[in-house]
Amino acid sequence: MCISAFLSTPGALNRLLAVPTMHFLSLFIHLFPFLLTVSAHVIPVRRIKISHHKNRQVPVAIEQARLLPNRPTYIEPAHLTVAPSIVSSAPPSMFSRSTLNNRGFGRLWRREEASNETDLDPPRKYVVAHHMVGNTYPYEFQDWVDDIALAHASGLDGFALNMGRDEWQLERVSDAYEAALQSGLDFKLFLSLDMSSMPSATSSDAQTLRNIVLKFVSHPNQLKKDLHAFVSTFAGESSTFGQGSVLEGWRNEFSGHPDLQGKIHFVPSFFIDPATFGTFRDVMDGDFNWNSGWPIHLTTDFVQNLLSSVSAPGKEPSLLSGLENLLGIDLSSMRVQNTLGQLIGSTDSDIQHLQNLAALSNSIRARNGKTKPTYMAAVSPWFFTHYGADTYNKNFVFLSDQHLYSKRWESLIATRDQIDIVQVLTWNDYGESHDIGPIKGAQPNSEAWVDGMDHTGWLELTRHYATAFKTGSFPNIETDKLFMWSRTHPTQANAPDPVGQPTNFELASSFHFEDAVWAVVMTTAPSTVVLSTSPTTSQTFEVPAGLSKLSIPITAGGKMQGTISRGGKAVVTLNAPQFTFQENPEVYNFNAFVASASASVE
Repeated sequence: MCISAFLSTPGALNRLLAVPTMHFLSLFIHLFPFLLTVSAHVIPVRRIKISHHKNRQVPVAIEQARLLPNRPTYIEPAHLTVAPSIVSSAPPSMFSRSTLNNRGFGRLWRREEASNETDLDPPRKYVVAHHMVGNTYPYEFQDWVDDIALAHASGLDGFALNMGRDEWQLERVSDAYEAALQSGLDFKLFLSLDMSSMPSATSSDAQTLRNIVLKFVSHPNQLKKDLHAFVSTFAGESSTFGQGSVLEGWRNEFSGHPDLQGKIHFVPSFFIDPATFGTFRDVMDGDFNWNSGWPIHLTTDFVQNLLSSVSAPGKEPSLLSGLENLLGIDLSSMRVQNTLGQLIGSTDSDIQHLQNLAALSNSIRARNGKTKPTYMAAVSPWFFTHYGADTYNKNFVFLSDQHLYSKRWESLIATRDQIDIVQVLTWNDYGESHDIGPIKGAQPNSEAWVDGMDHTGWLELTRHYATAFKTGSFPNIETDKLFMWSRTHPTQANAPDPVGQPTNFELASSFHFEDAVWAVVMTTAPSTVVLSTSPTTSQTFEVPAGLSKLSIPITAGGKMQGTISRGGKAVVTLNAPQFTFQENPEVYNFNAFVASASASVE
């Protein structure tokens, strides 16, 4: 918060000048630290495991935490069982494909085993995307070829293949590895075993997982770390494999089992208190922080607690009231806005995980001579899911406004020395609205909020940031480009939708869920950018060469248009005639409509 923000309030300057100087200085000196710091009051933060698979009850850890500047701390997590979560795959009967091919399945790779990294190589940074194999039931081999080519061209180094329990998924995984091999591209794959789907109660269940992993450990396109095949999970913090504890299950039946010992680099996404990482020092070679992709703690309850904390007794009410009266503004509201803004793209969660990963170092050194655990962070452009209580009971939204995708990427790039891999969530998880790949394959009954909401416009933006993360330098912008996105109706719209408004939509009535069109422009030289939502509603921005983040409010009936101009000539024009900001939608849809345009290459 800065004093210039106060002075921008209408009439504030005249009222300020009418106050004796010493009186104001005394007031400001006392209040200045209050304006700059985050509240030290206890603010509950809810970390939720987001499951992708339906028809199974999954224990979910809800961890209450205190939000402290630069050093968040955890207390012991509580546990509860949520309603059935979402299956990513449609039943085979829904599709005409009846025969499953085994292209590449069980193939013996005769190429000399290669590693992505040796002791002589500098550490390589990777950017991969989470690919839901459960959404690929109707895929043909060419679909994998196309996905890999598009992902590689978009700056991605590989896919994390999220694999569930359906038997046919193993064949899709095999197709993916074979397609990567035939592509001739430097494109890596690794398994993300979905333990919210995979059975894990018996030793036989563990044997099934080991067999799957062993099929691909020596594949030329298998991602490797420290000469070992990289393997991850979604969840698994409740898997025992017939052993006495989760620790014993993973140690004795998986990573430490003779079948896999010394062959894999295991970086799971266990939804546990990071302070307990040391408990898994004989299991984990690193950590994937799934929930770091979104500010998941920015819920309606969080904001209400934050509002209560800034208006609580002991906050020097006389000074606060005096300055509010002086400037004619609500400082509590401004302070909450400032606090929430700082959490968009924050690395607090990354710091928390990295600090606790140190507990794995000695065990990793003993196993392979390496001392640094692997840290995989998440980045995601959006989140919205809209399943009713009569189906899967997942109807909520995470705050993705305020240029979340760009700000999170910029935070990761600024701290890239501590991050080994960035995983984009996701390539094709349509049910949660954070897909960046084309809409194809099988949707998990999410057509109502996914169809017509293509997100591939974000791919070029992904390439820009992924390049910066991997190299340490932002690439030169050689072509002018404009990216725009928005929801399709006001956040306060009323719809005859039996599912109802998503949880956390109430943030719109207070803070940060805005009726706006968000834009990113890449310009090769200083330019004039005009964003428009109607023939009479537009804003003009003068931007320098480089990347700029812009926005414009939108109201019912609004459209999405933009131009980049130089010297009085439009060099990029974006017009999305298929987009309309609907005043009265039939169903609630907090998904994003994404459009992009580039200058023509002469």
